[in-house]
Amino acid sequence: MQKGLKLTDILTTVVISIVFGIVYKLWGPFYYFVKPFGLHIDQLIYGMWFIAATVAFLIIRKPGVALLAEIAASSGEFIMGSEWGLEVLLYGVVQGLFAEVAFAAFRYKRFDVFVVSLAAIGSTIGSLIMDFYKGYIEALAPWNLALFLLARFVGAILISGVFASSLVKALEATGVTQLVRSASKEDFDQLNR
Repeated sequence: MQKGLKLTDILTTVVISIVFGIVYKLWGPFYYFVKPFGLHIDQLIYGMWFIAATVAFLIIRKPGVALLAEIAASSGEFIMGSEWGLEVLLYGVVQGLFAEVAFAAFRYKRFDVFVVSLAAIGSTIGSLIMDFYKGYIEALAPWNLALFLLARFVGAILISGVFASSLVKALEATGVTQLVRSASKEDFDQLNR
């Protein structure tokens, strides 16, 4: 596997990220719509803001893609008028870096739902660091903080881990991912059966 990013890798990552930047922008009003229902349902859907990193990495499978994807997606969200302003760019960098750590821990050689879920957990940790810095999480009562954290971690694993993996598997089934990465030996072996 070639480790350096080629121009096509960068452009593909940016295109994926622009799509998710649009999703991120549309997700903001939905996040605020579910917030009044309580029980931190808003945190269950928070994981959507980490999905660009995991989907882009599963498609491109190279170092740096997760970070680039989150930066590009948060930039797209910002350009479209994010309600959080420049702050989304900082979140994108931190979330992308923490996702990248999970992929690096496995030397960028594992692409399964477990590793992608770890990247989602990494992005969640990054987002929580930013939220603690902003200074509103520590005001929650301990039971409420526990519910908040549980909801955010579970949502991240389900959306940016399990759903992202399923989405990319569906794309692989169509053959579209072969446009950006070569077929593996296993792919060719399956064709010969």
